[in-house]
Amino acid sequence: MKNGEIIAVGSEILLGQITNTNAKFISEHLAKIGINVYYHTVVGDNPNRLLNAVKVAETRADLIIFTGGLGPTKDDLTKETLANHLGVNLEYDEKALRSIENFFAKRNQPMTENNKKQALIFSGSQCLPNDTGMAPGMFLTKNNRTYILLPGPPSEMQPMFTTYAIPEILKGIENVEQIESRVLRFYGIGESKLEVELEDLIDTQTNPTIAPLAVDGEVTVRITAKHALDDERKHLLDETEEKILVRVGKYLYGYNETTIVNEMGKLLQQKNLTLAVAESLTGGLFQEEVTSIAGCSKWFKGGIVSYAPEVKINNLGVKKETIENHGVVSEECAKEMAENVRKLMDTDFGLSFTGVAGPGSLEGKEPGTVYIGVSVKNKPTKGYYVNLFGNRESVRVRSVKHGAWLVYNALREID
Repeated sequence: MKNGEIIAVGSEILLGQITNTNAKFISEHLAKIGINVYYHTVVGDNPNRLLNAVKVAETRADLIIFTGGLGPTKDDLTKETLANHLGVNLEYDEKALRSIENFFAKRNQPMTENNKKQALIFSGSQCLPNDTGMAPGMFLTKNNRTYILLPGPPSEMQPMFTTYAIPEILKGIENVEQIESRVLRFYGIGESKLEVELEDLIDTQTNPTIAPLAVDGEVTVRITAKHALDDERKHLLDETEEKILVRVGKYLYGYNETTIVNEMGKLLQQKNLTLAVAESLTGGLFQEEVTSIAGCSKWFKGGIVSYAPEVKINNLGVKKETIENHGVVSEECAKEMAENVRKLMDTDFGLSFTGVAGPGSLEGKEPGTVYIGVSVKNKPTKGYYVNLFGNRESVRVRSVKHGAWLVYNALREID
C-alpha cells in the first residue's frame, strides 16, 4: 500500500452542517506510516454517486478508506453499495450483534430491527470492533486493493482507526517509510519574496520537500521528509532547515502550531519583562489573543481599549493638541498611547494600535492605514506606519500580528 484515498459519505457534509474532520485525522496518521494521500472525496448519501466515486478512487489508490454510512437508517448505504460492487456477501458478525443488543439492554430500550443492520460486515473481511459505539468497521483486501470502512462519528472513528485499522495496514507494509513534517513560521517577509530567496531549493526538492504558504500576513514553510529511520528523517529536516535559515533566518519566529503572540510572550517571560497595551482599531483583539495563552499573567498586566478620542484623552492621557494637530490615526497618537499605557500600568513595554480598519476612510486616510507605537522603559518611544491589505477583520488580525512582531524584535535586541 502506497497511495491512499479517503471517501467521506454523508450529505450533511456537502450541506455544510458538519466539517469533515475525519479526513484530516486519517491523513495525518497515514502520513506517519508513509502512505501518500492525494485525494479527499466527499459524496452524498446516494448509491450511484458513491459507486462512481469508488470507481474513480480505484484508478488511483490501492488503499481506499470510507467514513460514514454504516448506521441503521435507509440512507446509510456505504457497505451495501460497496458489497454489490465488489461481489461480496454481507453477513452478521455475531460478536458485533451481541454488542449492539447489549447496548440497548443496558439502557432498557427496545432494539428496532433495523439496528441489526449495523452488525453486517463483508464476507471474508476483518471486523474492526467499535469500542465507543455500535456499528463495527471492516478491513477487506480484494483484487490487490484494500478497503477500510469506518463509522462517521469522530468519537467512534478515531479509536477504531488507531486501535484496529492501523495495525492491519502495517501488516501489509514491508518497509515503513514514515513521513515527518516541520513547519517554519516567518514574519516580515512576503510569500513572493521568500519564494525568490528559496527558489533553487524549491525547484530541486525531492526528499525533503519544501512548501511555502501565506496565511494572514505571515508565511510558513513546511519541510516534509520521508525515511524509515527516525534519526535519518531528523537529519534530513535539520539539513534543509539550515539551508533555508541561512537565507531568511532573520524572519523566523517559531515552529509548527505556535503564533507570533505566543512567541512574544515566551520572550517576555524569559527576560522577566512585562507588557501593557492600548488598543483603538483592534478593539481588544490583541488582549483576547494574549489572554488565551495560559500563564500570560506572568508578563501581561492589562490594557485599555480607547476607541473614542475622548477616551484616549481622558483615560489614556493622550494630549488634546496631539489629536487636534495630527489626528487619532497618526504616529504621534500611537506613540503617546504606547508610552502612557506603559506608565499607567508600570510595565517594561507599552504597545499601541491606532488606524483605519475600514470599510470607510477616517481623517482622510484609507482603510489599512495603521500606526503602531512601541514604548520601552528608559528608551525612546517609536512609532511605526504599516499599510495592510484585506477586509476589516483581516486588517485587525494583521495589526495584532505586526504589533507582536515589533515587540518580539525589540525583545531580541535586549541582552
